[in-house]
Amino acid sequence: MRLWSSGLMTRVFVYGTLKKGQPNNYRMFDSNNGKAEYLGSAFTIQKYPLVIADKYNIPFLLNIPGQGHQVHGEIYKVDDQMLKFLDDFESVPTMYQRTVAQLEVKEWVGKMEGEETLSPGSITEMFVYTTTTYQPDWPSLPCYESYDAEGDHGLKYKRREERD
Repeated sequence: MRLWSSGLMTRVFVYGTLKKGQPNNYRMFDSNNGKAEYLGSAFTIQKYPLVIADKYNIPFLLNIPGQGHQVHGEIYKVDDQMLKFLDDFESVPTMYQRTVAQLEVKEWVGKMEGEETLSPGSITEMFVYTTTTYQPDWPSLPCYESYDAEGDHGLKYKRREERD
């Protein structure tokens, strides 16, 4: 399924460690992983529980529409190689599943000839990594609108390189 493409590029919404300023953002720009370009920021139309869970303090977007908050994140366009990398990085389908969400655009900086330009307030659909494979207590964890690895939640993200 390709929701939006231009020259085999697909749009994805990231809300956790892949965002700008977060521990895994560099992976979006490692050419060994493929190509990615930041297009703007948005938030989910539906509310979802964005929780920080497991022993590594990983942000998870639980696929429970209607609970939690409208979640804020970033829109990237990625090539097929990066999409495959992201699927592997997100452990699809066991840990996360690549699903479709409706978003409202907050900021749009993407400007390429022949591409759709979305203005703030526009509604669009794109891929997002959510999970249905969560632990029973996760829906009762605190929910966040926006993830920051250094946030006041006090739950330090454990990078893959630091894990046992």
